[in-house]
Amino acid sequence: MEQNSLPKADHIRTFWNLIKESKPPVKIFMIAIVLSILETGAGLIVPLFTRSLVDQLSASTLETSVILLLVLAFVVQTVSSGFSYYFMTYIGESIVASIRKRLWGRVLHLPVPYFDQHESGDTMSRITQDTNTVKSLITQHIISFVTGIITIIGSIVILLVIDWKMTLIMLLAVPFSIAIIMPLGRKMYKVSKQTQDEMASFSANLGRVLADIRLVKSFYAEKNEQEKGDKRIHQLFQYGLKEARILAIISPLMSFVMMLVLVVIIGYGGVRVASGVLSAGSLVAIIIYMFQIVVPFSQMASFFTEFQKAMGGAERIQTLLSLEEESSDNNQNVSHTSEDIHFKKIDFGYNKDNLILKQLSVTIPFGKTTAFVGPSGAGKTTLFALLERFYSPNSGDILLGDTNIQDFSLKSWRQLFSYVSQESPLMSGSIRDNILYGMEREVSDEEIWEAAKLANASDFITRLPEGMDTEVGERGIKLSGGQRQRIAIARAIIRDPKILLLDEATSNLDSASESLVQKALNHLMKDRTTLVIAHRLSTVIDADQIVVIDGGQIAGVGTHQQLLNHHELYRKLAKQQLHGEK
Repeated sequence: MEQNSLPKADHIRTFWNLIKESKPPVKIFMIAIVLSILETGAGLIVPLFTRSLVDQLSASTLETSVILLLVLAFVVQTVSSGFSYYFMTYIGESIVASIRKRLWGRVLHLPVPYFDQHESGDTMSRITQDTNTVKSLITQHIISFVTGIITIIGSIVILLVIDWKMTLIMLLAVPFSIAIIMPLGRKMYKVSKQTQDEMASFSANLGRVLADIRLVKSFYAEKNEQEKGDKRIHQLFQYGLKEARILAIISPLMSFVMMLVLVVIIGYGGVRVASGVLSAGSLVAIIIYMFQIVVPFSQMASFFTEFQKAMGGAERIQTLLSLEEESSDNNQNVSHTSEDIHFKKIDFGYNKDNLILKQLSVTIPFGKTTAFVGPSGAGKTTLFALLERFYSPNSGDILLGDTNIQDFSLKSWRQLFSYVSQESPLMSGSIRDNILYGMEREVSDEEIWEAAKLANASDFITRLPEGMDTEVGERGIKLSGGQRQRIAIARAIIRDPKILLLDEATSNLDSASESLVQKALNHLMKDRTTLVIAHRLSTVIDADQIVVIDGGQIAGVGTHQQLLNHHELYRKLAKQQLHGEK
């Protein structure tokens, strides 16, 4: 069933479950409610004291006790209101913080295919915008809704005691108000949901453009991106106008109904005062109670609108929270690391109808260097992704010794690896932060500098004004490609991995940087199980084993010399590259 077709009861249940699972501070909520009731009670007493005050002034007698009680009621109302507002804000912030923590924890543990299918900006919108709608409802509207209900009920009860006929006149407005609010509220829900979807798409587009702003500028694509952004902004503008049109109907109609009732009451009340049936003080009290009913009614209309928005946000949040995390149920830790890795009859495709790897079988010997070569798109990088368990094979098994890698806990398996790619991604922060990224144990400065030295990075780090504390910028943009590579290698060294994955780690470097990086890699590769992807054969001719992949299948396995003598595709690649590099 599509989410848009869910019945209203399901929307409310989804929202309620989200709040309940966030474990709100119940004691503080009860205190806030008690204070709100106290505030409302004081507010309900004020018109009664005002009635006595007006009647006494009419009779030229004024008791001091009435004035003192009126002042006391105002003080209690003001103090209670302040504290209840603070406590409700605390509860709202607490609930939203809990939801955001759960969302952030879930997003971090979602499998890689989720991120292949969803833009980062869309996911960001779930964590920020949708949670904000929930927070807005709790901190700004729930307390006024609760106190509004109490005020309306209390005012009606007191009004029935003062003059039941005038009260019935007021109550005639209730069915009209409900008839206005209900259908428009349902329409508001649909519009607000569309707005949130469009806002998520807009955020995703912003994230995409800003992340690749240099690409945008280098291809002079500002105009194209401006047009795309303008379309989304215009769409948001249209949805905003739809909301405004609904509110433009609700607010004036509600105000009209209430003002009409007020005019009738004042007119009818004036006649009753003139006839002596009703005192002037009672009419003043009735008018004040009328205002105490009108204000909560308008607040309830606002609450209803915000509640529709929050339910839409809650649905999206729950959808994200219900996504299945990466499998981490297995408790078996990797204990036998000094064994070969076996790929057995692996079939895999990002789309099940289009297999990238087909019946692939190969053994990676422990402690040796295995290089993968072949045309672009042959499936070399996909092999690495399967090994790190970013994806699961459609069929076939990957074994460490005799154990399927799926049987190991995800954490213990991934801790075996360090990955150095041609892009060498760095996080915003200092060089020190990036070298220590993901480390759980305490690491001394000596260890950090030793890793930098072994990665041939210590020289350029010492020349930087702030050394290890130098900020690298977003995605390491303040460093050169060679410097980023060496930081990535230092990060790999300090982890002391059992298995090293190198994905064309020197392909984008100039000759001077490549020489330094290659020396660092040679040190890192020593006595480790190393898997290397390389388009340039010159970087892997000394590998213990070279695997040729073509069309998602193993086309040949051997040393450089063996393949050169007996493998036509490899010989062709070697002829194209090695002869040209001499």
